[in-house]
Amino acid sequence: QELELHEDISRLQRRSLRHSRQLEVPRPYIAARFSVLPSTFHPGDQKQYGGFDNRGLEPGHRYVLFVLAVLQKSEPTFAASPFSDPFQLDNPDPQPIVDGEEGLIWVIGPVLAVVFIICIVIAILLYKNKRKDSEPRTKCLLNNADLAPHHPKDPVEMRRINFQTPGMLSHPPIPIADMAEHTERLKANDSLRLSQEYESIDPGQQFTWEHSNLEVNKPKNRYANVIAYDHSRVILQPIEGIVGSDYINANYVDGYRRQNAYIATQGPLPETFGDFWRMVWEQRSATIVMMTRLEEKSRIKCDQYWPGRGTETYGFIQVTLLDTIELATFCVRTFSLHKNGSSEKREVRQFQFTAWPDHGVPEYPTPFLAFLRRVKTCNPPDAGPVVVHCSAGVGRTGCFIVIDAMLERIKPEKTVDVYGHVTLMRSQRNYMVQTEDQYSFIHEALLEAVGCGNTEVPARSLYAYIQKLAQVEPGEHVTGMELEFKRLANSKAHTSRFISANLPCNKFKNRLVNIMPYESTRVCLQPIRGVEGSDYINASFIDGYRQQKAYIATQGPLAETTEDFWRMLWENNSTIVVMLTKLREMGREKCHQYWPAERSARYQYFVVDPMAEYNMPQYILREFKVTDARDGQSRTVRQFQFTDWPEQGVPKSGEGFIDFIGQVHKTKEQFGQDGPISVHCSAGVGRTGVFITLSIVLERMRYEGVVDIFQTVKMLRTQRPAMVQTEDEYQFCYQAALEYLGSFDHYAT
Repeated sequence: QELELHEDISRLQRRSLRHSRQLEVPRPYIAARFSVLPSTFHPGDQKQYGGFDNRGLEPGHRYVLFVLAVLQKSEPTFAASPFSDPFQLDNPDPQPIVDGEEGLIWVIGPVLAVVFIICIVIAILLYKNKRKDSEPRTKCLLNNADLAPHHPKDPVEMRRINFQTPGMLSHPPIPIADMAEHTERLKANDSLRLSQEYESIDPGQQFTWEHSNLEVNKPKNRYANVIAYDHSRVILQPIEGIVGSDYINANYVDGYRRQNAYIATQGPLPETFGDFWRMVWEQRSATIVMMTRLEEKSRIKCDQYWPGRGTETYGFIQVTLLDTIELATFCVRTFSLHKNGSSEKREVRQFQFTAWPDHGVPEYPTPFLAFLRRVKTCNPPDAGPVVVHCSAGVGRTGCFIVIDAMLERIKPEKTVDVYGHVTLMRSQRNYMVQTEDQYSFIHEALLEAVGCGNTEVPARSLYAYIQKLAQVEPGEHVTGMELEFKRLANSKAHTSRFISANLPCNKFKNRLVNIMPYESTRVCLQPIRGVEGSDYINASFIDGYRQQKAYIATQGPLAETTEDFWRMLWENNSTIVVMLTKLREMGREKCHQYWPAERSARYQYFVVDPMAEYNMPQYILREFKVTDARDGQSRTVRQFQFTDWPEQGVPKSGEGFIDFIGQVHKTKEQFGQDGPISVHCSAGVGRTGVFITLSIVLERMRYEGVVDIFQTVKMLRTQRPAMVQTEDEYQFCYQAALEYLGSFDHYAT
């Protein structure tokens, strides 16, 4: 979905007359450059000013003028005046004279005020710089915390003062306290207001892109219509004798209170790999964010610009792959960079988000927010701009930048300004935030981030965090633990998410009427011809820490679904089953005995032979030989039944359960096929949720030294409803994590 831009352009043309005009008539151009503004200026007098042609004006064409003030410090900074009213030349003979009294004042007046303010600020900064060095690599002119409070420090606020679009006037920042209500209003009536708001954002196409249009540079653009504006493009150090060697399709984009916090760029092409790494080196960037897979929908979205192993040289830069960590929804690669002729070596990390769907946007923002947190944690504070790309470097790239900038803004301002930031970005790179879906996703992500807060804890602080959760919250009459668990329930699943589970032919296959799999994550069986609903089983795929679909969470089979259960294991190559219930508890059936005890039994196509049974202190291990009667193929399936879970509540200690989890995963590594581990209790959400939560949490603790029970359970609940069903179970996850921690001497509190 990242770029069907040709269709998008025609859509944008229909939507916005002004936008379409700019696409159909000659593009914007610079008519003159002055170091000192003249009192009068004659548009179209066909003279040269500062190396630019003041071309003749064409009769019948409408024109608007504006002035861009360029401030040349170490790097250029820009301030733009508002547009003039449109004017049209009807009589081809006389050239219009715009003098100081008759109109240039409406263009020059505001910009002189801006330039005047900027000059004052520079004077202050220069004065301060004599006394102390300014903050390194921060190019925002108003980024000095010592300035009087009424001076805006944020590029978006600067824009609201200097270059306010009509849309920005009517869409002020939203206080985070009103965020939920605001988002609900936008989404009402089939997202009517959201559509209107998105459509009203200034497309920001009034800038020139001469360099992108040079013949020598055209092959460097992945998409012909996604260009880099001249005023904000990243300029590479030119290579002597090579025309266009300063060009890359990349633009600086401002963040919160920081100019040029990001570089938005396209997915590199083979002919631009060298330019890309040169940019990373010259900009001293330490972090690359990649928001696409290399191929989606059988189309190449980005070429692999890094070495799969060892070292590759791209232009002047040697890139060595040091490390790759593949997780369920993203991948982290660490590179060492070395420039020919330099003794310096630098480390750069690339974060690739792999869970953005081929169509549209992610169903839930939870995995994306986890990815964003990881990026933020790892980016050094003194590094250059974060380089962000997808395929074209406008859609998903825009989403990442807006969400990141708004999360930065929320801390001090307690407001978000999505509308303002998208408007600002579009004046720096075209098409930023490319679809209405993406605009909606930004709101969803911010709403979730605001509602859930930060629950990630360094492992060494876990004990203190649990102590804090045990306290009664001031003015709440409940503990922090209760509040945290209740916050999980805030996101209720819409009934439209259950489709197959609700069909009349499938309803009897659900053990409990209210526990069903979401359509998007359910395990689909291969349909049996002529049998309606034969592709349905009450089971959901669940992502692990490192692997997508690492687990299947399912209910305890019923007598009528036992054959489907074995079919599911076979079709998904699942050779390890975890059972977390007894067959009967509290005098009621919790699970049908779906396996043969002594001699082989046949379940539809499959013959199941009991091979061995081992009684351990906390669990029983059973081994079965399963044979497909259709072709004679067979494999071993191992079932671990945990016997120490009390019929009511949770185990007193987490230790035994932790050992059990370890044993299951060790066996999977030794004997398990590539398929998922199938986990069930009775309904397949409570104890099953605890098993999968702890599996993920303990592995993450080992690798990252951090714990986030809340976000882990939240992520599971986006894949199957009600995972970790009770507050007791939720608290048990914390307790078990703490006990696990105690088994490591270096973490012991």
